[in-house]
Amino acid sequence: MKGTPRDMRLHIGFFGRRNAGKSTLLNALTGQETAIVSPVPGTTTDPVEKAMEIHGLGPVVLVDTGGVDDGGEVGSQRTRRTFAALERCDVVLVVTDGTWGPWEEDLLAAASCTGARCIVVFSHADRRIPDEKAARGLIERGFPLLSVSGATGWGLDLLREEIVRAGREESEEPRTIVADLLPAGTVAVLVVPLDSEAPRGRLILPQVQALRDLLDGGRLALVTRDQELATALRSLASLPRLVVTDSQAFEGVAAVVPREVPLTSFSILFSRFLGDLPFQVRSAAAAEGLRSGDRVLVAEGCTHHPNEDDIGRVKIPAWLRRRTGADLRFSFVQGRDFPEDLRPYSLVAHCGFCMGNRREMAARIRRARAQGVPLTNYGVLIAHCLGILERALEPFPEARRAYEEVRGAGRLP
Repeated sequence: MKGTPRDMRLHIGFFGRRNAGKSTLLNALTGQETAIVSPVPGTTTDPVEKAMEIHGLGPVVLVDTGGVDDGGEVGSQRTRRTFAALERCDVVLVVTDGTWGPWEEDLLAAASCTGARCIVVFSHADRRIPDEKAARGLIERGFPLLSVSGATGWGLDLLREEIVRAGREESEEPRTIVADLLPAGTVAVLVVPLDSEAPRGRLILPQVQALRDLLDGGRLALVTRDQELATALRSLASLPRLVVTDSQAFEGVAAVVPREVPLTSFSILFSRFLGDLPFQVRSAAAAEGLRSGDRVLVAEGCTHHPNEDDIGRVKIPAWLRRRTGADLRFSFVQGRDFPEDLRPYSLVAHCGFCMGNRREMAARIRRARAQGVPLTNYGVLIAHCLGILERALEPFPEARRAYEEVRGAGRLP
């Protein structure tokens, strides 16, 4: 349970006004003092996450948030963080002390835009009777509605059952990273360079997840460094059905892998797994329209100290400048510091987002689409800059057609 990556966990969020009982409810469900509880409004400020396991669902992340009615300049910043947390939640609990008004309606509307499953929770059943008119209206609109008491435990079992039901509905769609790209019992070669960015003694998360996905799907995996790739290919009785490489080694690996063997990258796999690969492919083609002075945003999902050969801060800017011949201006963000306004940028280059989840990546893509800003993925962009994206998209016919159409018509996405 502890080792399950966050992007593979259901995210369950608790949202509502200050002192609605969100933190008390979270503590009651976890059986731990996960969140600080106080009668002082605004005790919870930034979102607090707790990784745990729920029987019937498995590993999940519970997200406690600040009140959406927080006022003042600082309060407005907290509220923005709360609504940002909404973007990564698969199941949303709108918690109220029994009242119902515009704050709760705004939360339901925002959650519905993300496609999250919504549950309305009246949290003070030991002290207050819920607004009867509001309760009837919510039931008529199809929202599950429960009265509970985090303080006494009344109704918690029913709430757990509803959370499990909603979570299972959200998890019904089978998702694979790579196993569906080759038949059971056949071989995929994973090329894993051990450079300065590789953690000592272990592999990076996308490599581990791809390997586990192959094993879960009954596929065979041969893992090698790029230096031994030629030897690894010769050791096989027949050619592999797929080669997956780290994006930074694309050029060298493409020169070694026979042309008839499909080749892609871990980052492109995650573009499909977490995002919208055709859109990100069309966005990569938009790099051809970049001109000197244009701004490019590089977004890294995890927080790390950049080294002298950092892929986001050094290599991608160099590849883009070489491809476009333009004097581009680059900005960099990490973690959850993703701008609400993307319009100042001509292109967003986003990492594979293995530290985020599918819903949050989808929200970032929706924002880019709505503001007319191309957003692409590191691996997609690198393959485009190196002139091998068409080959890297051979396992994904829909995405390859999108790339060919955009390039052939000279259109931007």
